[in-house]
Amino acid sequence: MAAVPPLLLIALLCGLFAPRCDGACAEVDSDTEAVAGKGFKIGCISCKRRSEVEGSATVEWYFRPDGESDFLLIYSYNENGPTIEHNFFEDRIDWNGSKRSNDIQDASIYVLNVTFNDSGTYRCFFYRTLTYDNYEFFDTVDKVVHLTVVAKATRGTASIVSEVMMYVSIIGLQLWLLIEMIYCYRKIAAAGEEALREAANAEYLAIASESKDNCAGVQVGE
Repeated sequence: MAAVPPLLLIALLCGLFAPRCDGACAEVDSDTEAVAGKGFKIGCISCKRRSEVEGSATVEWYFRPDGESDFLLIYSYNENGPTIEHNFFEDRIDWNGSKRSNDIQDASIYVLNVTFNDSGTYRCFFYRTLTYDNYEFFDTVDKVVHLTVVAKATRGTASIVSEVMMYVSIIGLQLWLLIEMIYCYRKIAAAGEEALREAANAEYLAIASESKDNCAGVQVGE
């Protein structure tokens, strides 16, 4: 049985699991540990389940500091662009999400010069409108991020696992390539041996035929 090329295998898997193989959007959880004095990206992604449906969205970010009970509106983004809604984050938030499109699926923000007072709970809301032929569908998606600010970066379990998986994937791919090379080498070698056998058989038959013709000529001469 012939080996399946890696790219073809990936294509087949994407065909079988189409909802999970959307290369344009993936809902990755945000990191939750920031280092004081540095910048930090707070991720917030909400993918449309049907990419062919036209849509638009606006976004609002809320923040509740540790020890507080109420959420504060701190940031909004719509067709007119971004707006910092609270003085505490004045000049400290940049939009890090979808660009050049009102069909927002990535609403991530980047906080500059993080302080310990930025620890707390962040919530981002997608207010999405999906446009169908005869009607519009309105949907609200809520994402929550619990942020902790530390003095020095620590390496979390997720980072270690990710690095281990990366090395496992690299080793796996190298083994796959090695197996493919061995398989192809053996196939080429077998094809070469078969060609040599066929050439030898053809040469043997030609010599035998020539010998037979010579013997027949000798007999006729006698």
